[in-house]
Amino acid sequence: MMLKQLSNSLAHTDVSTTLHPYTDARAHEREGPVIIDRGKGIYVYDDAGKEYIEGLAGLWSVAVGFDEPRLVQVASAQMAKLPYYHTFSHKAQEPSIRLAEKLVGMTPAPLSRVFFTSSGSEANDTMIKMVWYMNNASGRPKKKKFLARNRAYHGVTVASGSLTGLTNNHTDFDLPVIPVRHLTCPHFYRFAQPDETETGFAARLVAEAEAVILQEGPETVAAFVGEPLMAAGGVMPPPAGYWKGIEALCRKYDILLVADEVICGFGRLGATFGCELYDFTPDIMIVSKQLTSSYMPLAAVIFSQKVYDAIADNTAKIGTFGHGFTASGHPVATRVALENLKIIEERDLVGNAARMGRILQARLGELADHSLVGEVRGAGLIAGIELVSDKETRRPFAAASKVGAAAFAAAQKHGLIVRAIGDTIALCPPLIINEDQVHDLVARLSDALDDVAQWRSAENLS
Repeated sequence: MMLKQLSNSLAHTDVSTTLHPYTDARAHEREGPVIIDRGKGIYVYDDAGKEYIEGLAGLWSVAVGFDEPRLVQVASAQMAKLPYYHTFSHKAQEPSIRLAEKLVGMTPAPLSRVFFTSSGSEANDTMIKMVWYMNNASGRPKKKKFLARNRAYHGVTVASGSLTGLTNNHTDFDLPVIPVRHLTCPHFYRFAQPDETETGFAARLVAEAEAVILQEGPETVAAFVGEPLMAAGGVMPPPAGYWKGIEALCRKYDILLVADEVICGFGRLGATFGCELYDFTPDIMIVSKQLTSSYMPLAAVIFSQKVYDAIADNTAKIGTFGHGFTASGHPVATRVALENLKIIEERDLVGNAARMGRILQARLGELADHSLVGEVRGAGLIAGIELVSDKETRRPFAAASKVGAAAFAAAQKHGLIVRAIGDTIALCPPLIINEDQVHDLVARLSDALDDVAQWRSAENLS
């Protein structure tokens, strides 16, 4: 495969010109890229014509499939009418106005205002600046610290990357650079104490959060930021009672509660938003990815009137809100988002995610007896399969074994694109997936795991 790809002129050009995100650059020089040429439904095809089930929906993001003509049509029409305009200095255009109205209408109260960016990282950076801005304006200049979690993912820019709790996102980037405390990852399988119940685990983590708040001083803690279900860190649903406990702490100590719904939002969990599934109410919500099915880059910060009023009063004092992006509220991106959300509603893709999610979780549960599988977890159409060296003790594989990478490669051989997060295999197919396709996806994954088990045995890996 390496020689074939590198003999391809396009692959050679890629290797000689591009630094890829989340990639070992030297390994990429040796192996070359898999060049994806086209998409159809839940499938993508490489430049040799091989079909893959896109089991991660691109990057946790494509709801309506890879060839939705309505999104192409509205993008083309908007490009012809008004391909670009900004939202600075009292300017506006209809698509961004209509999308802000739509988002306020579909998100839970008290969310009532919208600020647009082009990515989740930009949105989380914006949120951080907004929180600092409002606290300065409110006469609380010490209230600047954030609480996040180990193994959380909130972006890769300097500030959002600081909120992220993943080692590889910090190493040699000199992060974090903002005042943030990372709390215990709420993953029961890995971090519960012996004989601890799920509710007991949740209670311990809430108590830990309160202890940190008191240690830092409630007057210094501005916000708690969390994904309803932690995704890019390994697909980890919260333990029962966790979010209600965290919400109570935030109300007790006047701390803003931020729901990072970049992956969970717009139906991924079988509910419109993760905060609805886990029954908590945020003061600020971050959305992106499935907002446009990633056909166009777009994200948004959606926030309460209380947050808005503090910011708006300060803009009147200063004379401006000194923050924004060239593409904030881009008319083509916001028009695509409106049509994408319309498709999700018309085709009941949130309901489909719930129905197909039950089938997916049940079928994946059948893999729990596989020799490599320690835990199967998830909600709706997102799942993680954690591979372990010893099922009884939950002992992980040695990092040098690279079992997760082997499973990633084996799945690709069987026509299934997944994400390897260490030794956890993540799945997140498009919301349009049907029952036959769910069964096909699991069958391809099962074949891949069998291949890895044989390889492990032959290599005597532990």
